[in-house]
Amino acid sequence: MYIIVTTVILIAVAVGLIRAFLGPTLYDRVLAVNMVGTLTVLTVAVLGFMTDRPEFLDIALVYVLISFVSTIAVLRVYAHHSGKPAEHASQREKQS
Repeated sequence: MYIIVTTVILIAVAVGLIRAFLGPTLYDRVLAVNMVGTLTVLTVAVLGFMTDRPEFLDIALVYVLISFVSTIAVLRVYAHHSGKPAEHASQREKQS
């Protein structure tokens, strides 16, 4: 069963990497890399479940938090360097 789950996850990772390399915009690439990170967390969680080692779930949680924060950081840096204000900030200014 582990081999089937791992094979499906690896196919999804391959599709995500293809999107990351061919994505027309930065947002497509960031989303694809985020997907690969999420699938990596899923792989670690499945490995921990199948080998009966619950500490792998702690590792997976730490990795997903790092992945989330890094995705937000990359998008903020891109928004700052492109000269575009963050979308939510500009909407608040318009409402005021």
